[in-house]
Amino acid sequence: MTETAPHVVIIGAGIGGLASALRLAHKGLRVTVLERHATPGGKMRTLPTAVGPVDAGPTVLTMKPVLERLFADVGERLGDHVTLEPQDILARHFWPDGTTLDLMRDPAASHDNVHHAFGARAAAEFMAFSDRARRLFTAFDAPMMQATRPTLASLTRAVIDRPGLIPAIAPHQSLAQCLRRQFTDPRLAQLFARYATYVGGLPTASPALLSLIWHAESKGVWHVAGGMHRLATAIAGCAATKGAVFRYGTHVTRIETRGEAACAVHTAQERIPADAVLFNGDPGALADGSLGPAARNIVSAAATQPRSLSAAVMSFAARPHGPELSAHNVFFADDPRSEYAPLSQGRLQTDPTLYVCAQDRFGPNATDGPERFEIILNAPALPASPSPGPDEKAKTTCQKLILDRLGRFGLTFSPPPGPETMSLPEDFARLFPGSGGALYGRSPQGIMAAFRRATARTAIRGLYLTGGGVHPGPGVPMATLSARHAAEAILADLPSMSPSRQADTPGGISTGSATTAPVPFRSSVS
Repeated sequence: MTETAPHVVIIGAGIGGLASALRLAHKGLRVTVLERHATPGGKMRTLPTAVGPVDAGPTVLTMKPVLERLFADVGERLGDHVTLEPQDILARHFWPDGTTLDLMRDPAASHDNVHHAFGARAAAEFMAFSDRARRLFTAFDAPMMQATRPTLASLTRAVIDRPGLIPAIAPHQSLAQCLRRQFTDPRLAQLFARYATYVGGLPTASPALLSLIWHAESKGVWHVAGGMHRLATAIAGCAATKGAVFRYGTHVTRIETRGEAACAVHTAQERIPADAVLFNGDPGALADGSLGPAARNIVSAAATQPRSLSAAVMSFAARPHGPELSAHNVFFADDPRSEYAPLSQGRLQTDPTLYVCAQDRFGPNATDGPERFEIILNAPALPASPSPGPDEKAKTTCQKLILDRLGRFGLTFSPPPGPETMSLPEDFARLFPGSGGALYGRSPQGIMAAFRRATARTAIRGLYLTGGGVHPGPGVPMATLSARHAAEAILADLPSMSPSRQADTPGGISTGSATTAPVPFRSSVS
């Protein structure tokens, strides 16, 4: 890195911004990361409890090779920076009728467990579904997820090369419809329909193609030793050793353009010249003018609407009582036919499925004291004109709904977590500007949803996008892939950018102090 190397300013230290900073700094560019909160990670956050920090964001890590490639591409080994522990039990599932099912890292064990719980026919259907998910993932990984800008033509070629995929894609069916045809037992259809919520969608409105998510999970679920936030701090630390500068507690007020090119970023204190600007945040923040008028029209309404789901999340430490928990647990609704209907109408569920992460049950060592938990209830994003301010009554309502629901399965906690442990869509809207509380960007609703997300390049030369709100979508692996797309675009474009902006040299950039940074709202996402 030299003083004359191009300067890239990254807005946001979520996983997309962090992975981009690491890649660009490794290539010798000057990189400055501006983060409004006190720590890196974006949605990958923690909050304190009496027994230590609890992960209050993503808890399920899949697609390990994506992270291995990130570190390998910069001459590092993933294992030298974080320890990833494979989980034998992918998730433990509970139904109101008393049925339980463990899906396992070992496919044969999963088959046997399905056979034991639901019978031989269900086990055969499960294996056929797993094969279908594998074929879909294999076919669409390269033309969709790995592609910088997916096109309908590339997708069509993938299908033409494998004509047998058309029935597997089920292009005119929702995920829920497809699964009802796949499984004779409605409980298995209910289980895999929930995978639509992993990317913020409703199974009744999301394409059947999302069946491929099961293959990504079946290939392995990993635990980051020390908590998911360790991955964020590891990537930030590695990027810093390669010269990237991180400034926390720094709020960006606008992106400046000159002509039709981005040339600087403004904070409340200064103007920071840049040869390229990378925005790692919800694209809705650009569309609503939060980053100034210059970038307001670069994101179409179709790239952000309809919005994905949000969540009501409880994060706390307590002693559990009741059923034996694994690290990842799902407690299903009574009626799989109607559980998502309230969400489709913008209302809170009354018969919900709940995800419970018991964060001290990763690995073989069980604790006999208080444990750390994150419980997630799917919720609608905020309406276009939400009521201002926090809704304490809503927190009490959600807290009671969650505890009452788990109590019906015999799961209780001592002491019972109170409403103060809840984070609602309103909280996420404040934490992630422009999101309206939606945690996954655009909804996956509709067969063309994947083509409507914003991609790395924008209509403004020198302004790029990364993160879970852009292609290829939400989740830690997908945001890491988006960072690769953005870094490759920046590196390819910088030599052709106008040299006139080279007269602007970064100056007056000091490392922000985490002690003076505003404390972020502590919240959770899945």
